[in-house]
Amino acid sequence: MTNHPQPHPHEPSSPLPPDRQEEFVVLLNGAHALLLRYIMSLLGNRHDAEDVLQRTSLLMWRRFATFEPGTDFIAWATTVAFYETRNFQRSTGRSHLEFEDELLQTLATERESHLLQWHPRMEALEACIEKLDPQHRDLVDAIYLEGIEAATLAQQQGRAIQTIYNKLNFIRRALAECVQRRMTNTLPI
Repeated sequence: MTNHPQPHPHEPSSPLPPDRQEEFVVLLNGAHALLLRYIMSLLGNRHDAEDVLQRTSLLMWRRFATFEPGTDFIAWATTVAFYETRNFQRSTGRSHLEFEDELLQTLATERESHLLQWHPRMEALEACIEKLDPQHRDLVDAIYLEGIEAATLAQQQGRAIQTIYNKLNFIRRALAECVQRRMTNTLPI
């Protein structure tokens, strides 16, 4: 009698055939940034949103057999993300405001629609950020991705906080103009 290793109880096991597994990975990779923005809009905190996205991804993997190929993956994924976000808020007590579930569902649906409309704009913004010189890109990353406060950054760099604010204002204007040009098709995306 041979012993076969049993999967760990917390590891996802997939009864999906390999082609469905690949389909899931491709769909999730394509939706990752949008889902993260969606969850961040519900939680307001990037670190919590990343945690919830990981939980959501695992849950979607486990339930992917219920996803009907050819239907709207984003709609399905944001629905799963919405409920996983609510579970996170309830279990951690991090929801600062208590709304009825019906209102939260309406807000989440509106937010999903808004995010889908902004996808081309976000692509343009990402392309414009890539065009920034490295020093400006590092500043944007530090403030907006890493969540470092301007005062902390000013202290780290030995600069006045107003210098940081002035640079950010300059970068914001440059990015806004770049995005506008891209959205009006004067530059190819």
